[in-house]
Amino acid sequence: MEKIIIDENQFQRTISRISHEIIEKHSSLDNIVIVGIKRRGAEIAALIKRKIADLVKIELPSMELDITFYRDDLQHVESENLMPVYSGASQYLNVKDKEVILIDDVLFTGRTIRAAMDALTDFGRAAKIELVIFVDRGHRELPIRADYVGKNVPTNREEKVQVRTEKYDGCYEVALLSK
Repeated sequence: MEKIIIDENQFQRTISRISHEIIEKHSSLDNIVIVGIKRRGAEIAALIKRKIADLVKIELPSMELDITFYRDDLQHVESENLMPVYSGASQYLNVKDKEVILIDDVLFTGRTIRAAMDALTDFGRAAKIELVIFVDRGHRELPIRADYVGKNVPTNREEKVQVRTEKYDGCYEVALLSK
């Protein structure tokens, strides 16, 4: 069973709201770097970056981050005879002493964000990392909390939250899938 919990209009309004919140929280955007976690987090990051550019006429530096080899469940994936595919970062961007806005689509256990922070250290030691999450569904296993949340969606562990983006799914929406 599937229920659309965020339609395209709500999706775009959420991108706009998060962008405004980022602008309001920082007195200057001069030291900000946008980092999107591949795959859908990177597309959401691109939308936020574009919205911020529209609002304040500043093009923030950004990159897409692949966390494949930083995951703590990689061995589990390999045991299923699936070889991980690593596509790397979109570019090398030194984040030393920068304020990083790390962006992902869904926050669940917190393990993806932990892996992303580990991967990010390969690009330098950031002065600060803030987290943007499009959908927070709870069930944390690690002490990870988002600074900016598009929507909190209480779920049970068996449900899935699927953020759909234009690049990968042909639309912008969020679905709640249950058995």
